[in-house]
Amino acid sequence: MNVDIIIAGAGPNGLMLACELSLAGVRPLVLERLPERTEENRANGLVGQVVRMLDRRGLHRRLSGQPEPPRPAPSFVFGALPLDLGALEDNPLYGLHVPQRRIEQVLEERAVELGVEIRRGHELTGLTQDDVGVHADVSGPDGPYRLRARYLVGADGGRSRTRKLAGIDFPGVTRDDTVSRTAHAVVPAALVDPATGGLDVPGHGPVPPFRHHRTERGMFVYAPFPSRPPLVSTTEWPTAGDGAEAFDAPITLDELRLSVRRVLGADLPLAPPDGPGPHMLRRLVGGNTRLADRFRAGRVLLLGDAAHVHSAMGGPGLNLGLQDAVNLGWKLAAEVHGWAPPGLLDTYESERRPAAERVIMQTQAQSALVAPGAEVTALRELFAELLADRDATRRVAELMAGADIRYDNGGTHPLTGRWASDLTLDAGRGPVRLATLTENARPLLLDLTRDASLAGEASGWQDRVDAIPARVPEAASAVHDRAPVTALLLRPDCYVAWASDAPNPDADERKALHAALEQWFGAPTNR
Repeated sequence: MNVDIIIAGAGPNGLMLACELSLAGVRPLVLERLPERTEENRANGLVGQVVRMLDRRGLHRRLSGQPEPPRPAPSFVFGALPLDLGALEDNPLYGLHVPQRRIEQVLEERAVELGVEIRRGHELTGLTQDDVGVHADVSGPDGPYRLRARYLVGADGGRSRTRKLAGIDFPGVTRDDTVSRTAHAVVPAALVDPATGGLDVPGHGPVPPFRHHRTERGMFVYAPFPSRPPLVSTTEWPTAGDGAEAFDAPITLDELRLSVRRVLGADLPLAPPDGPGPHMLRRLVGGNTRLADRFRAGRVLLLGDAAHVHSAMGGPGLNLGLQDAVNLGWKLAAEVHGWAPPGLLDTYESERRPAAERVIMQTQAQSALVAPGAEVTALRELFAELLADRDATRRVAELMAGADIRYDNGGTHPLTGRWASDLTLDAGRGPVRLATLTENARPLLLDLTRDASLAGEASGWQDRVDAIPARVPEAASAVHDRAPVTALLLRPDCYVAWASDAPNPDADERKALHAALEQWFGAPTNR
């Protein structure tokens, strides 16, 4: 073997996987066909549970530039309908306004710190596999060559070469009934509302910032990101003679201005931004909703957009793909190290496919809610009434965040299979956040029992699992996610493998803990 794992694709998902593998002591090699990091900004931030997951790896402060932990968003939108999240206890929806270029830069810097080799200008051109490894044919600046690895992961986007070479189908639908136009553009300062940061367009009225603004003729977005030129975007469902520009010609700012006039029914002057770029000016016709028929073919696996593509409405792509990477990384590492229990790697698909299906469901629902037509307007009125209910708002927020996922880990405690939310603990050195204890990406047994006797139960797994006796400071709540807890066994992706609420766990509780340790982290070394 030349390397343990080959990763095809150095976008955010591939780089995140490389970091996770390196933290687990595995050698990944990243191949990227582009000679340098792209200047195209495909996303303007992160939305969902991934914001907290990056905090669990110490990456949030690098991305935000602030030492404070992430804070939930006070509001958001679903299908261009407002979500009032400020009234929710334990608001699950987090956001971080960081352009994708910066996300890739930070992840690449972290990967290099961890010793990852990234080969830019090297493209996967072929692969064959057997029972113990994969041969990868690569085209590089100095010509073709071949590599041998235990596994190969395709993180190479919606047009994945890896997926095609592995013979994995990509069923779904392609639509061509929408046209989206987006540009960095400057609007007259007199039209900017200083109180909200949104626009007051003569002939139309107020337009809130950072929200999908639907009219009967289309959708409009005005996003004044700090330290960057504002983004102006439209989406239309054109008919013959209605905005039917020659789509084979490059888009112009005037084309976007005319689209804004059709959508808002009023003129909005637009000017090109000053200063260095790159400045976005893009047109997209139609879109794809597709899900790979399998995420694994032997020793080849798919990650992120290579496994699923969908509408970008609500910004779910990086939330889904980066969490794919965190789910897959420790399981692949376990296979390489030889302690993976049977079937562990198969849980990557059994856990992440349902997550992808839910993203596809909710993005399709949002697309339906912003379409033109009187019947859609009626549906929106009904949804607006439903979203006035706090429980309905919470359910939609959890869906968009990916916080409603519960893996089938077995066990009876209500936290088992769920993602572990933040805890403040005292592990003998004063208060510490759970996020600080998970930066090394190792499994973690938190013993919060009165006599701290449970930590010793993991002694047979001490090469794989960190056991930490701790207590919940009196100033903090002893209830986690609205459920009492005295012990937590966390997987490296911060999902709960086992939990207990017994003050002094009995023999049956300890037996259940041993079973969970074996289920997820293999046989003990002292067996």
